[in-house]
Amino acid sequence: MTVPPCDLLRGQFDLTWALFEYHLDRLTPEDFLWEPAPHCWTMHPSAEGAWVPDWADSEPEPVPVPTIGWLSWHIGWWWGVTLDHLRGDPPRDRADVTWPGPGKPTTDWLRDLRRAWLTALADLTDTDLAATAPFPWPDDPRYTVADMLAWANAELMKNAAEIGQLRLLRGAVGP
Repeated sequence: MTVPPCDLLRGQFDLTWALFEYHLDRLTPEDFLWEPAPHCWTMHPSAEGAWVPDWADSEPEPVPVPTIGWLSWHIGWWWGVTLDHLRGDPPRDRADVTWPGPGKPTTDWLRDLRRAWLTALADLTDTDLAATAPFPWPDDPRYTVADMLAWANAELMKNAAEIGQLRLLRGAVGP
């Protein structure tokens, strides 16, 4: 039996999202900025009231432990930019991705990204999936749009697992 590529990618996404929803439904505002270790990347309020992520252009050694807040911003950044590429829109800059803040604003933001993602996926054809991916491998003919979608699914799986693990760890050790 052959499964159409779009159906396979959509099934993989749906499974990943269902696992992520388990944690999204249980997150509290206090979970987002909890720092599990002294060496963390998190979100900081700016003087203007916006949230700013910790960032380095080259990955530091050792790699900082991200907070749930940072991970949720990171999902919004890469997923939003992937959507920009998928739609043919100019990709937004990392600094232009605004994190909504701890709790419901962020879970709503992520769910909105999911809806936009599903809308974009619904219009894809096999020809679209076979086209060269514009992101995250800029126009490398070895990678197709299907590869880009599989990469996005893998990133979501990884980040959802990290968020889930941090949520469980915070619950186990207390605030």
